Amino acid sequence: QVHLVESGGGSVQAGGSLRVSCAVSGYSYREFRNVCMGWFRQAPGKERERVADIRMVYSARYADSVKDRFTISKDNMKSILYLQMNSLKPEDTAMYYCAADGNPGTDCRRGSYDYWGQGIQVTVSS
Repeated sequence: QVHLVESGGGSVQAGGSLRVSCAVSGYSYREFRNVCMGWFRQAPGKERERVADIRMVYSARYADSVKDRFTISKDNMKSILYLQMNSLKPEDTAMYYCAADGNPGTDCRRGSYDYWGQGIQVTVSS
């Protein structure tokens, strides 16, 4: 029922910027507005890590490694999740995935991610 499709990846040089998008279907407007969504990334040979998550507009959280460089946001009218990535570093290179909780209204700290996108590659060269 819920489908997530990432777009906007690519290759950039260190210090550059990139915005990835996640188009979401299957939630009503109210559900999307109230659901926890997150961005994750995984590089070859490394564990998947949570980059950022958000439920309501005030609730965004970030991994220390991306804090002050990345911004997660929701367009509730269009049901799109964004990740704006600035000051990119080679260590940001990974496959990036968006994910969503199957239970709208559950706080990101307490919920789980039931739906995942296919992933999109972000490559940062030095």
